[in-house]
Amino acid sequence: MSSEPAVRPEGDRSGVPGEAAGERAAFSSPPRLTFLAAPTRLAQESRARLVARYGDTPLDEADAVVALGGDGFMLETLHRLIGRSLPVYGMNCGSVGFLMNAYEEDDLPERVRRAQAATLHPLRMHAETMTGAREEALAFNEVSLLRQQRQAAKIRIYVDGRERLSELICDGVLISTPAGSTAYNLSAHGPIVPLSANLLPLTPISAFRPRRWRGALLPSTAEVVFEVLEPEKRPVAAVADFTEVRNVVMVAVAEDRRIAMHLLFDPDQPLSERIIAEQFTV
Repeated sequence: MSSEPAVRPEGDRSGVPGEAAGERAAFSSPPRLTFLAAPTRLAQESRARLVARYGDTPLDEADAVVALGGDGFMLETLHRLIGRSLPVYGMNCGSVGFLMNAYEEDDLPERVRRAQAATLHPLRMHAETMTGAREEALAFNEVSLLRQQRQAAKIRIYVDGRERLSELICDGVLISTPAGSTAYNLSAHGPIVPLSANLLPLTPISAFRPRRWRGALLPSTAEVVFEVLEPEKRPVAAVADFTEVRNVVMVAVAEDRRIAMHLLFDPDQPLSERIIAEQFTV
């Protein structure tokens, strides 16, 4: 690795808030790259061309991972790499590609070397089911509670041990990370949150009562507990990214800052800019 001093990636909130946001990560020159691809034909063909051109470093020896696919594959890659200090540079071979850079084969090592890092901390979900089973999962986008059958769910909400909503009648409710605030949270009419805001959006999904409750913005240190009311009559599933736990009676969610994953973005389109720009998209 380079002897260049480490820099604080975009979104890292240690020290002075927002200081050195969007700085470059330090790499060897050229960085050693591992290529991972979604199972789609486009992603696999793209990987074959890139490997033929730049080689493919074993994961244990790489400086960075290049992920080829869409946002769903990026989430899978982040989960796969938990426990490894490897930044991920995504190139869009999917549909939306909000977490990805534009696909371009030329000068890829230099693009990775010049990229800016955004730090993501996942939400950790602890769920208890009707049978007493306990499940745990991580989410880089959101944790959502969803009704399983025709009847609306009834959910009580606690924040940091204090009851905040005695009964929410709804199709569901979610809590998202700042990076995930532009995904399901936005579709449910929740607010978009900048990476540096230290906030987690809590958003109802098709709330029936209280009809005018639109959710809340919580500090990133908050612990949220969802208690499912009438679970036999109104069963609820909890979903953390792509991990689903059915028939839950209690779900606790908090940000896990012990885990930090670094996404790399081209300097002209860092993640912080994408999140701001999304608020003006019509």
